[in-house]
Amino acid sequence: MLETERLLMRGFTTEDVPRLIEMRSDPEVNQYLGGVKMQNAEAITKRSRFYIECIEKYGFGMSLMTWKPTGETIGWSGLQPLEETSEIEVGYGMIKEFWSRGIGYECAKAWLDFGFNEKNLERIVAVAYPENTGSWRIMEKLGMKYEKTAAHYGADCFFYAISKDEFDKINS
Repeated sequence: MLETERLLMRGFTTEDVPRLIEMRSDPEVNQYLGGVKMQNAEAITKRSRFYIECIEKYGFGMSLMTWKPTGETIGWSGLQPLEETSEIEVGYGMIKEFWSRGIGYECAKAWLDFGFNEKNLERIVAVAYPENTGSWRIMEKLGMKYEKTAAHYGADCFFYAISKDEFDKINS
């Protein structure tokens, strides 16, 4: 579906659920995803159905992320509706062995470009727990602006956004 210099991203299938469960079972990874309460096999299986439905309905959704140099599945990223809003959200996450390598920025920038230039979206948002400094710093590096703190995914989150015009100015 989407490719960057180091990443391949493709829509989830039901065959990917065991790997998604494995990746999200690490306590260091799921601490910013609602912890075990939201990241257990049952909840992840249910969430994966939402990812698949998004791809079918919108032509985008959370996708499996593969590290091109080795073919290893390292995480997930994509665009999806932000629950209980009319907004489209960019999201990303990966196994801890791949943290601090610029992957979050690389995949999120590719998804913003795809959303604005392929799907003609006018605005994309992102949310992160306040203590997840790595994630909201990526949002700021992408040119996204903090708008508010609001409840999403069962917790107060920083809410960032960028418009197509803002994205185009930064990337022209």
